[in-house]
Amino acid sequence: MATILESLLGSCANKLQNIISDEAILILGVEEELAEVLRRVELIRCCIYDAEKRRTKELAVNNWLGQLRDVIYDVDEIMDVARCKGSKLLPDHPSSSSISASYKGLSVSSCFCNIRSRHDVAVRIRSLNKRIENISKDTTFLTFSTSTQPTGNGPTSKLIRSSNLVEPNLVGKEIIHSSKKLVDLALAHKANKSYKLAIVGTGGVGKTTLAQKIFNDQKIKGSFKLQAWICVSRDYNEVTVPKEVLRNIGVYHEQGETIAELQRKLAETVEGKSFFLVLDDVWHPNVWTDLLRTPFHTTNSGVILVTTRDDQIAMRIGIQHTHQVDLMSAEVGWELLWKSMNIAEEKEVHNLRNTGMEIIDKCGRLPLAIKVTASALASKDLTENEWRKFLGKYSGSHRMLSDEIEGALYLSYDELPHRLKQCFLYCALYTEDSIIYRGVVTKLWIAEGFIMEQQGQLLEDTAEGYYYELIHRNLLQPDNTIFNQAQCRMHDLLRQLACKLSRDECFIGDVETLRGENMSKLRRLSVVNKKDKLVLTSMDNMVVKII
Repeated sequence: MATILESLLGSCANKLQNIISDEAILILGVEEELAEVLRRVELIRCCIYDAEKRRTKELAVNNWLGQLRDVIYDVDEIMDVARCKGSKLLPDHPSSSSISASYKGLSVSSCFCNIRSRHDVAVRIRSLNKRIENISKDTTFLTFSTSTQPTGNGPTSKLIRSSNLVEPNLVGKEIIHSSKKLVDLALAHKANKSYKLAIVGTGGVGKTTLAQKIFNDQKIKGSFKLQAWICVSRDYNEVTVPKEVLRNIGVYHEQGETIAELQRKLAETVEGKSFFLVLDDVWHPNVWTDLLRTPFHTTNSGVILVTTRDDQIAMRIGIQHTHQVDLMSAEVGWELLWKSMNIAEEKEVHNLRNTGMEIIDKCGRLPLAIKVTASALASKDLTENEWRKFLGKYSGSHRMLSDEIEGALYLSYDELPHRLKQCFLYCALYTEDSIIYRGVVTKLWIAEGFIMEQQGQLLEDTAEGYYYELIHRNLLQPDNTIFNQAQCRMHDLLRQLACKLSRDECFIGDVETLRGENMSKLRRLSVVNKKDKLVLTSMDNMVVKII
């Protein structure tokens, strides 16, 4: 479920409080009906924290939350409708004054139209009130406690604790050792026409982290004239690949240039020069064989480093050396966990070791899951009892998820304050491996109403705080070559989790697979479309935001 109900209910309640005294509402005469909606929303809001905690464990609770989400979206819609229709009835509204001046003879007809508008809106609001009443009388609702989210669980307080973490790029000993080995190997073959290396391993095992360490090594930087890093992704666009290489090396390209023109420009740029190229997250060999091999044939010398999950792809590219990244050993994983949390006391490391080892196993000994979990544990007391409580949540966290790794990532997501959950899930609307620009995504969060007002602080500043908090928690991966971490990406395993949690109301993917019967509850679409025009199936009675 993409929408965090606590956030949605809070935004709905605030909007209701502000709109009830609005002139447009008063002239419609529906303020009492909206006040009743507000009363019922506030009643349900008191127990929503307990409901959201139980939704992954109890199907009935999950279904109840789905019904609540749908009706609250309808409340949000009727508020916009009421304000729009009421505004047209105000004396100073352009449509009202022009009709009054030009067609005074139609005043009786206009009056009947006004009455009908009032009646239609009032009937819809009363219907919503009835639906909310039924939801609040459901036996599932009666089982909830009226607990609220702990006051210390807001983004600001969490940021103070998590800012003590070492930088997100902390890596284990195995990565450090492997990077030195592969840097030496690359330099030993730097005179070759195109020496190809591959880093192969399962998702989240640290392939990209290892490639970044090699790419940023000072020996590499000093040995090659040109360097480029291309994040390919599963559903890459063929034109984008040569464009990205050109952009990486600072070469301008015209809009609308064909693949052949871009390849020719790239060949001219790299001709006679040495080159170090990283192709990250490759799913199809033709990224190299069809798009880049020919233009790079003009280089004087170069090394191509590929990261992929599939060793068969590496073979088809013609890789000359493959480095397999295996799962971390339990000991190295434990060291990564406590170092990521900046635990300095040897006594604490010793006391927490046994529980920590169990957590490492639950993380599948994957660096990504370990670092994300470390960020969640950073808000806990450094006691075995607290860590045991955290570990105990694993048993219920992955009942609706596919495996324990996804369960470990979900548990860290579940520790987020509600507002951060909403912002995290929103990032899944970006296509796989897309660059997420801080200045853009924070404005989108504000427009969606995800950002709470804080006294003495601009919404933009609060939104930036949320952005950096997600980075501190390793839920977004920053580009550290960009000043102030103004760009980031979402790891595909985390994006898969966010997409799964969003599937009830967000469609993310190929528009060709979108069917009318699946669209009744969609609220947002993020689609890949290679045609000039986007055609959607019937969308009657739907409210969909498209980015």
